[in-house]
Amino acid sequence: MSGIDEGTLERLRDAARVAATHAYAPYSKFYVGAALLFDDGSVYTGCNVENASYGLTSCAERNALFRAISERGAGPRIRAIAVANRNRVASAPCGACRQVLSEFVTADAVVTFPDETGPQTRSFAEIFPYTFTLETQR
Repeated sequence: MSGIDEGTLERLRDAARVAATHAYAPYSKFYVGAALLFDDGSVYTGCNVENASYGLTSCAERNALFRAISERGAGPRIRAIAVANRNRVASAPCGACRQVLSEFVTADAVVTFPDETGPQTRSFAEIFPYTFTLETQR
């Protein structure tokens, strides 16, 4: 799929699980963590941060991406995304996160996330086949 071995994906899942322990989710009680592996080998994590006004809540995947960009710029590209939650339920990235991440993934990026049967790994293109990007606007 992307040339990323299962050991690397498991370490990325572990990083996402650790990030989920920092989630602030007093309203939904849905504690999510994400870890992003970039093409230079760096890993950035984030967790969800809720707000009483649900629309102002920020997801783990976007927080990880925004952290990476704020610390080093938008040059490196994401090769793999891991999502985890403390609730032991299925949780692929939401539509908003897929859209935001789509501007920063490599062509062969993968996403690994929990579902009812265990960890799933899919290509980013498979979970978000019709991206809205600068190229699609031309």
